[in-house]
Amino acid sequence: MRKPSLGKVFLLCAFLALALALPLSAQKARLVFMTAGDVNMLALGQNVFSPGFTAKNPKISVMTIHTGPGDAGSQQIFEKLNAEKDAKRKVSDVDVALVHEIFMKWAMEKDLLQPYAKKAATSKYVTSPFAKRALGVNVEDYVMPLFHSQTALAYNPEFVKNPPKTYEELKAWVKANPGKFGYNGIKGGASGVSFVTGWVYAATGKYQKYAVTGPFDKAEVASWEPAFKELKEFNKSVVITGGNVGTLDALNRGEIWMGPVWVDMFFTFMNEGKLDPKTKLLLPEPGMPGQAMYFVIPKTAANPELSRKFIEYVTSPEVQARDIVQKFNWYPGIDGSFIKASIPQATFDKIYGDVTPADLVKKGLSFPLADYKLAIAEAYEKWAQ
Repeated sequence: MRKPSLGKVFLLCAFLALALALPLSAQKARLVFMTAGDVNMLALGQNVFSPGFTAKNPKISVMTIHTGPGDAGSQQIFEKLNAEKDAKRKVSDVDVALVHEIFMKWAMEKDLLQPYAKKAATSKYVTSPFAKRALGVNVEDYVMPLFHSQTALAYNPEFVKNPPKTYEELKAWVKANPGKFGYNGIKGGASGVSFVTGWVYAATGKYQKYAVTGPFDKAEVASWEPAFKELKEFNKSVVITGGNVGTLDALNRGEIWMGPVWVDMFFTFMNEGKLDPKTKLLLPEPGMPGQAMYFVIPKTAANPELSRKFIEYVTSPEVQARDIVQKFNWYPGIDGSFIKASIPQATFDKIYGDVTPADLVKKGLSFPLADYKLAIAEAYEKWAQ
């Protein structure tokens, strides 16, 4: 983790102090919801979750504060909570936060969070392994996923009549169809990182060690050399695309017939008419990584019961179906089987027609522990380029 930005923490604290000083009716409670992620997460909090929750709970208002995209946005939340701990603050300014997986490693090491998930009424809907471990860290009872972003292989069935179902079959397919598979390498976007990580999992059979149990073994990295040299040969027959969007664009233009994509981006492109509606998805064995965003409650939150009530609202089947799946094309944070009755059958069939809830449980893998993730990137640059 990079060195904390004290200036940014100060500005964030100042903004919170000003916001919390705004007048509020004595009969009304206020929840401060802090979220990392792209600007769509700010819009989701302000325009969807806040009014929806307040409509059901008129005496509770929700203030959404956005910290920025990616791991850096989650780091701002970590720095805020850690600064409060260092200052021995008894009550946090933040009631509930939405964070990326990497946040959990930092926060659990510093004991910044409180367990709550087992008390949540909607915890019975959560079956994802991501609710138990995040990048190798035990997070059970400290998180509930808002959604799950998953990568998968998209392909055009007009040209791919018998799609490869494993990484091994994919190697043979690419050799027989040079120039028709595309991905964005290791630096062009996270769908490419996911594909390469899946390649390592398939080649080594050590997903559990690399992503779940650890520990990191630096000496083991040398054993990856044959797998990455094979990937280098593989790359000679593929198209390196210009990012996550570039892979989808190339699919749409017919320049490639198959490539790894983020599923939510795939369906957004399809809904906007930017992708052939015949295009399909598959998760090859042994799987590909995705990632969740988590709700957490600070250890010193002022209103933990209200925070949990807000999380229960957002993780309810009704809201997950309407807002997470139908509006934003993510896989839900809860098990998809629980939202089936809350969305049109056509929508359910579209979202889960190719990659089923059972597929996600079995083959929706996690990204590796931070040290292994870095080692994979370095190994790619050393042996696959």
